[in-house]
Amino acid sequence: MPSAVRIGIDTGGTFTDVVAVDEVTGRYTATKTPSTPDDPAEGFMTGVRKVLDLLGATGEDVTAVGHGTTVATNRLLEGKIDDLGFVTTEGYAHVLEIARQSVPDGYGNSYFWVKPPRIVPADRVRTVGGRLAFDGSEIRAFDEQDAVAAARFFRERGVSTIGVCFLHAYADPAHELRMRDVLAREYPGATVSLSSRVLREYREYERSVTTLVDAAVKPSIARYVRTIGARLRDLVPGGRDVPFSVMKSNGGVLSADEVVEQPISTVLSGPAAGALGAAVVAREAGFPSVLTLDGGGTSTDVTVVVDGRPALTTEGGVGGYPSKIPMIDVATVGAGGGSVAWVSPERTLKVGPHSAGAEPGPLCYGAGGTEPTLTDAHVLLGRLPARLLGGEMSLDVASARRGVAVLAAELGLDVERCAEGIAEISAWNQANALRRITVTRGLDVRDFTLVTFGGSGSLAACRLADVLGLSRVLVPRDPGNLSAYGLLTVDVRNDYVRTAVARQDALDPDAVAAVLDELRAEAARALDREGFAREAQRFVRTADLRYLGQASEVRVDVPDGPVTGELADAVAAAFHAEHRALYGYDFRDDPRQQVEWVNLRVTGVGPIRRPEIVPVGPGSGAEPAAFRPVHFDGWQDTPVFDRAALGEGDAVVGPAVIEEYGSTVPVHPGFRADVDRLGSLVLTRQEDTR
Repeated sequence: MPSAVRIGIDTGGTFTDVVAVDEVTGRYTATKTPSTPDDPAEGFMTGVRKVLDLLGATGEDVTAVGHGTTVATNRLLEGKIDDLGFVTTEGYAHVLEIARQSVPDGYGNSYFWVKPPRIVPADRVRTVGGRLAFDGSEIRAFDEQDAVAAARFFRERGVSTIGVCFLHAYADPAHELRMRDVLAREYPGATVSLSSRVLREYREYERSVTTLVDAAVKPSIARYVRTIGARLRDLVPGGRDVPFSVMKSNGGVLSADEVVEQPISTVLSGPAAGALGAAVVAREAGFPSVLTLDGGGTSTDVTVVVDGRPALTTEGGVGGYPSKIPMIDVATVGAGGGSVAWVSPERTLKVGPHSAGAEPGPLCYGAGGTEPTLTDAHVLLGRLPARLLGGEMSLDVASARRGVAVLAAELGLDVERCAEGIAEISAWNQANALRRITVTRGLDVRDFTLVTFGGSGSLAACRLADVLGLSRVLVPRDPGNLSAYGLLTVDVRNDYVRTAVARQDALDPDAVAAVLDELRAEAARALDREGFAREAQRFVRTADLRYLGQASEVRVDVPDGPVTGELADAVAAAFHAEHRALYGYDFRDDPRQQVEWVNLRVTGVGPIRRPEIVPVGPGSGAEPAAFRPVHFDGWQDTPVFDRAALGEGDAVVGPAVIEEYGSTVPVHPGFRADVDRLGSLVLTRQEDTR
């Protein structure tokens, strides 16, 4: 029988996670392979071949591949953006230098903070004469001679990646389009990003940096996705093109060809896939509002999910660079399995943010690591097995112990106590990240179920429940591969925005309708290129509103239907309600406080078919597969359970360890893990279980 295999691949700092589903037979499988930082495409293709072997399929059976990648993120974090130039409006050469007045960590750090280097140094900024007003009308004509001089300046110096951001180009892209034509004529080898294509939204500094970030990652993303595409063709007899899509930061996917034109949309590709996968599984398990915690080898990513939808933001950034594109609101902390433990000058134990990464990795990997990590601490405490990935990868427990012992001696602790300290500090780092996305936004962390996944995500599940006062923690099936699974569950999504500032009392419904219709048409054309029939396409309208005089906006839905005065009033009412929910007050009954519309947005959605989550069979009573010494406030002979042998209704009472191919769950004393109908583990305190 022929197969139809869809594959999801998430490339992380330590492992590349792979899942596949055969849509003919319904078979599902998951696996992992070490990441290859020097050539991420190598680890990608190794994962593809490995999962096909597990299914007994070939390259000819592959119908689609979805990918979450950190190529764009890593390029920004590593600061690999030397070859970059900037063209802006005459008189605004120092927009990047002026930036914003905000100081990281508030006033307590203001005396010592040094402004970081600009994304483009001042000597690589060129200006061009010409000026548009805020409404797009031309005040001064575009200066062709200035444009030619700028293009030749970059060509002569070999600066081949260029961002263009002219004042008020969000209202009319005409001057930027002319600059693009000049660059194409004078410097045909240059890679160019235009702000009017990247972000048609006001605020010149943020729009400039977002455009430059797009330009900075465009060459590397283009090379990467084209390399993957070519290697996938080699995998298929006859060289057939395999549909290949890349996860976007907004929770959707986009074809590789489109991603080359919108590379900035992938800056939080991997974390977005995990949040979407966790949201789907949690909703199916009956928990629509959850906190997600994705623990990898380098870091932990946390997100809030309300009513099945991860929170979105346009105020994010990567590597200190603001990127005002729609993205899932992910907070990241350097608390992964490879996070290095060290002693500060004040003689206190620290964990992270530096990571041992995939190469050389933790000491216990035996690959040349020289510093103890969180993984080494858990191996030493017996909470991780001596062999990972179903026995494919051996761990050197003795090396882990020697490394932790060096720290322990420096701190005057015994080895086990030091390892416990490493695990405890890492758990508190994760807990603080979860507090940051809840408590600081007026949410009570205790109202949520925590969903843990990723290779290291569930190691501190019980401890986080204690620290945060959570009633339960959900650990899905195949948690080590949930981000890759998320790639099979997400729709194609494209976001379009236009700044159109107008006061509520002077709003022209026809003008609003015209902009929304234009954005919808643009979204429809993109979905046409992705192969979606017009009748299958969906569109979501939103608007950013604020009170007159405010500096930030609140996003609310704009219902479908003709734009009328009544619809505008309904949107304003929704804004009042959302403002109160976010900030605790509103001005709906104060006629002196005007509502102002700022940005109009349309999201085009191309729905895909999601794989079905198949329930597990009934359990027959949880029986340990083995026993081994594990340290929970002292060494004790502890039962070890094979998760694959557990069924619905089975319960594991701590202390215990539950192991599976890609992840391990230590069940601390006082906790129990119950298996639900989908095979997820529901961790609760024993006294809380009814």
